[in-house]
Amino acid sequence: MSAEAADREAVSGSRPCTPPQASWFEFLLDPSLLEQHLRGLHPDPSPVQLIVQFLEQASKPSVNEQNQVQPPADNRRNRTLKLMALKVAAHLTWDLNLLEKGLTIPVLNMLLNEFLCVSRVPPGVKHVDLDLSTLPPTTAMAVLIYNRWAIRTIVLSSFPEKQTKPGPHQLNMMSLVQQEKELTENILSVLREQATDSITVLEGALNIKKDFYIHTLRSLDLLAADPSTANGETESSTAGLRISADHLHCQVHYDLGGIYFQQGCSDPSVYEKAKEHFRKLDSSASLCCVDEQRLAGYWSACKTLTETSDPGESQHTPYGQISCFMRNHDYGAFIRDNVTLSLPHSFRHSIQLELLHKLQQGDRALEEVCHKLCVCNAVRDALEGGVLGVSFHQLLIKPSKNTISFLLEVCTRSLDKEHRSETSKRKMAIFIKTVCNRLEDVSLAFMVSSHKLFMELLQDEEKKILMEQMRKSSATVNLSAKPLPSFYDIPASTSVNISQLEQQLILSLDPRHIRQILIELHGMAERPFWRVNSKWEVPVDYVNVILAIKDNLTRDLVYILMAKGLHCISIKDFAHARQLFTACLELVTEFSPKLRQVMLNELLLMEVRGHEAGAAEGNMERPPPDLVSRVRGYLEMRIHDLPLRQIVGEECVVFMLNWRENEYLTLQVPQSLVNSNPYIKLGQLIASTCKELPGPKESRRTAKELWEVVVQICSVSSQHKRSSDGRVSLLKQRESSMGILASSINLQYDFGLQEPLVLTTLISLFVRLHNIDDIVNEVTAEHISIWPSSLANLQSVDVEAVVVTLKELVNYALSLNPNNQSWLCTQADIYFVTNQYSAAMHYYLQAGTVCSDYFTKPVPPDVYTDQVAVLCQFLREVDYMTAFKALQEQNSHDSMDSFYDYIWDVTILEYLTYIHHKRGESDKRQVAIKAIGQTELNSSNPEEVLQLAAQKRKKKFLQALAKLYF
Repeated sequence: MSAEAADREAVSGSRPCTPPQASWFEFLLDPSLLEQHLRGLHPDPSPVQLIVQFLEQASKPSVNEQNQVQPPADNRRNRTLKLMALKVAAHLTWDLNLLEKGLTIPVLNMLLNEFLCVSRVPPGVKHVDLDLSTLPPTTAMAVLIYNRWAIRTIVLSSFPEKQTKPGPHQLNMMSLVQQEKELTENILSVLREQATDSITVLEGALNIKKDFYIHTLRSLDLLAADPSTANGETESSTAGLRISADHLHCQVHYDLGGIYFQQGCSDPSVYEKAKEHFRKLDSSASLCCVDEQRLAGYWSACKTLTETSDPGESQHTPYGQISCFMRNHDYGAFIRDNVTLSLPHSFRHSIQLELLHKLQQGDRALEEVCHKLCVCNAVRDALEGGVLGVSFHQLLIKPSKNTISFLLEVCTRSLDKEHRSETSKRKMAIFIKTVCNRLEDVSLAFMVSSHKLFMELLQDEEKKILMEQMRKSSATVNLSAKPLPSFYDIPASTSVNISQLEQQLILSLDPRHIRQILIELHGMAERPFWRVNSKWEVPVDYVNVILAIKDNLTRDLVYILMAKGLHCISIKDFAHARQLFTACLELVTEFSPKLRQVMLNELLLMEVRGHEAGAAEGNMERPPPDLVSRVRGYLEMRIHDLPLRQIVGEECVVFMLNWRENEYLTLQVPQSLVNSNPYIKLGQLIASTCKELPGPKESRRTAKELWEVVVQICSVSSQHKRSSDGRVSLLKQRESSMGILASSINLQYDFGLQEPLVLTTLISLFVRLHNIDDIVNEVTAEHISIWPSSLANLQSVDVEAVVVTLKELVNYALSLNPNNQSWLCTQADIYFVTNQYSAAMHYYLQAGTVCSDYFTKPVPPDVYTDQVAVLCQFLREVDYMTAFKALQEQNSHDSMDSFYDYIWDVTILEYLTYIHHKRGESDKRQVAIKAIGQTELNSSNPEEVLQLAAQKRKKKFLQALAKLYF
């Protein structure tokens, strides 16, 4: 199989093209496509995205002849769009979990109001006044779904954080964002006013024992076809999906329990009602789609808050043990959790903050409790490899002897004696060493250093260094020093504390922790803390926008989160990068549409690099359709006055090339975009050229266009300057309208081109450019015939830049696939024409090894070209002139004498005998005579014997030669 065929097979087998994304109007033109689309494995757009698009189009206001904005028209088009949105929700079986996760509150409110309308819910009548038992089953079910959503939305809106969800507005326009925010608040206000009615409706539904029915795609089609007939059918329950009473009651119990639990904050007696609903649900949770983990949390919390739980029972769960701690201040649960790591980190620290709040309100009895809980949490942080909190560092400023004694006890009990791993022991050793270094009281430091854990876990060299430091400290301790500030009183200005916090700021990758540290630092001193670490860098394109933020704390936080995120991407720590960028996105969304779009662009670049990094490591799974759509969206984006990093556009085009998105690049991308966006223009040319390979001559128009673009960029008239390392700056050019080409070819960034056929095409192009300039020392490559064979303005081409680019491109390609025969031969030719014969031999042999299974099969005759002596026998017509010329060299260093046994051509061996006799080299002449005297080389032998002898010597010679070079 040729390298081209192998490339094509790899491409077709691992990277099929992503189908074009369906548009909403296609379903409007042909409604039958909707059901087919929804049945797909990964429909793009997804169901919730379709709902947003349909309702967005149906709710667009119209403009009359007087240019006045009018409400959306009630016409057939808009009614059809609304019906299709309902059909998509019906396809999702009206699953509120899915709908709430994917839709904003205004969109879901619009959808469910349409659902009430189509389900024949009497208009103008309060739901609480309806008798559900007498309504048609689908009508009653619509009322229940709406009221379930109402109380669920009230509960979800009370949470401190909400996920950002796609809405029908343009995300980059602040005014529309603000409008949606106000609309959401208005809807929530109405839902809260009607909460009592919604609860009453749902409580009443629990008394209905008959099954319910809900609209499906079929029943909605019937309604659209003939409302009067369909209504009778849905009333008789023949067209809807049956929902059992038990299943519905299960969902209602869960939702009522949630709203009662939420109301318990203002009326603790309501917790009993919540507990009762969760109790009824406990045995039947599997009947409906509820979050069983959250249900368990609700149940545990209700038992604790109502103080009716069995003390013995509570000891069996971690949360029950924490409840006992809150009543009795028993730290055993926290210490045991340091071994099991079952409680969430945030939960433990929230308890610490709650107690700290009570202490600051004047409950001084809790001071020791807070100290000990802080120690337990610090040990947990250390065992998880986390950053120690500011509170713990403050505690170590002036701890009591009892605090240090308790700390050592917690350390001892937190290490599982039976299953302690080397990792946990090492983390504990680092923690103990940190404590020793932080303690200013030498007696307390010696207390730690004399403990058995110190002796067991620290290495001898570490113990020696620490002990020496403590001795020096004990000799210089200042006994008249002023009292240090207390644990909870953050000093107004203390340089040592600021430096400690700045160190924490440098080390932390937790966005919440970073924000907490910055708040404390700004409370101590008002200065730009984004300058703390000189290695924190953000792209120059964004610096002015970030530094223009007026609030100093916000400016520091945005700058540091972005800088840390970019650093994490550079070391391929994509998990932390995603956390930092997401936190930054949430922050800037509140005040800057421009920075919001900047963060969306950086998140896209991170996702692209993350996927390409996985591909480089062997994960050839195609990128999700959502990522491909976002890349397309970025390339087509046109927002005025938005700072854009050129590297984002470059890598988006490279991403499309790597994953063979040729349909988009060659056919779907708008022509106006091709003309205005150099990245897409280049991507289209490369994709079209690859698509047409090998192709007839008349199909090489795009290859010629790509050739002309490259020649233009390689032109000396572009006045490229040399950089400090001697390279021609076209390789790093960013100013040219086609600067993307330079970046793609020189691969100045880590996640460059990886598609074999694209790399082969670019190598071929630069090889042709090289050969036109140097017709004597030609280099070989695949598909070289598709390029023009001459160049009118050859003098204008910067030959040095072409050579450097070609070398770097081939080196990069071989770093991705060191077994590509075509690339190996090209690399060997490059070394050969530059007189680097040893390196050339290495790559020629490697190319032969690849195509012959380490020379166990014949090497294809086109692999080896003009080589000396023994290799001259490999040619179709033995090159005697070159061989004889090489054998005449007396000052060669090619160890030719040791390879006489591998020569099978008798004419060459006879010439060797003659030349050694002429020179008087009798020993070498005898070696040659012995080689020519082997019976299998006798010219009288049958042709089969001679061929076998040649193949045997070829194999042994090449294997021996390979051992010298590999």
